[in-house]
Amino acid sequence: MHTEINVPDLPESVSSGRLMTWHVGPGDTIRQHQVLIELETDKIILEIAAPASGKLLELLASDGATVTSGQCIARMAVEEDTAETAPVALPITATSEPPAATGTIAEASGAPSGHLAAPISPAVRRLLNEHQLEASAIVGSGREGRLTRQDVLDYLEKKAAAPQPVTSQYQPAPEPAARTASPDLGQQSAPRTQRRQTMSPLRSRIAERMLEAQHHTATLTTFNEVNLQRIADIRNEHKQLFEQKHGVKLGYMSFIVKAVVAALQQFPILNASIDGEDMIFHDFYDIGIAVSTERGLVVPILRDADQLNFADIEAAVVNFSQKARQGKLSMDDLSGGTFTITNGGIYGSMLSTPILNPPQSAILGMHAIKDRPVVENGEIVIRPIIYLALSYDHRIIDGRDAVSFLFTIKELLENPARLLLQI
Repeated sequence: MHTEINVPDLPESVSSGRLMTWHVGPGDTIRQHQVLIELETDKIILEIAAPASGKLLELLASDGATVTSGQCIARMAVEEDTAETAPVALPITATSEPPAATGTIAEASGAPSGHLAAPISPAVRRLLNEHQLEASAIVGSGREGRLTRQDVLDYLEKKAAAPQPVTSQYQPAPEPAARTASPDLGQQSAPRTQRRQTMSPLRSRIAERMLEAQHHTATLTTFNEVNLQRIADIRNEHKQLFEQKHGVKLGYMSFIVKAVVAALQQFPILNASIDGEDMIFHDFYDIGIAVSTERGLVVPILRDADQLNFADIEAAVVNFSQKARQGKLSMDDLSGGTFTITNGGIYGSMLSTPILNPPQSAILGMHAIKDRPVVENGEIVIRPIIYLALSYDHRIIDGRDAVSFLFTIKELLENPARLLLQI
């Protein structure tokens, strides 16, 4: 029996994706649930797996091809007792690991011929290729011996720490090569090269959305500075007990999120969006937390942030960061959002104007926290200062509301007891 291997059904918000690299070719024997190729969308990466065991007959889409939901990309001859009713798509961005394969061919994992190895995620495979490593040389610590990104990093660290062999005793320096005269400069110049690389779907989508924000919004930015001394005192006093009780460190982000939500409740227009001639007011607070990854910027959503306590927020932010680095953010993690917070300060940025994340109407930019001299009660003292930048769509948000919103955040952060007392 012959069957088709199709692109899985994609969410409505994802129109297409780009195939990465086939791990098999025509004539290869494949096993049920074996990962055949990855599909990169503008949000996540999906692993397309074999719906049954059998033999791959032909490939209908090449590496790098743009494909749509349900499109046939390959055909295979099926062992009838293993056939499934639908193609298998394993989202490597899911919170749990994909189901372990019943077996994979050796070529798919770099294992010796005849050995059935656990599947390798695209992130791990890219890391192996980057450092020219064989998967079979590294012991996997994941479920059923699955090789994780941390396994590869640990292997590289041990390899770098190993003593390097002494190559030889003293050797005389080689004779200097005769210099070839150049008719123009008297010496040879280094070759000038350039490379062309197709943008990933995520990078293309980022570019599209940035242009959309610039062309279809009336963006302005307002700035303010915040004295974080009182929050720093609270953190220093309670951070150990906080971590012991909740298992997560007490950072600044939970205070920022709490202040943002409180300010949004006072100025709901900052939590609204435009839909044609209508303004959509959101009575919930889904806060996007921008995270930079190797593939580009992603914005996982902290849902119902008004209902979360400090520990919930800190744990969610850590979870988002880990999942983003490992490529495990799900479509649901990235969908929606009513307001966004981005933090260029972790890269040393002192001041910037963040770009709106449509259809949202406002975004808050955080920057590096630096000790600065300030005047308090007529005296110059050193305090941890952060600059905040609020970009907003002037079509829907007046300057008075924007400035008042940012000033409210400043007041709440400089008097964090108000956050706790909700006053």
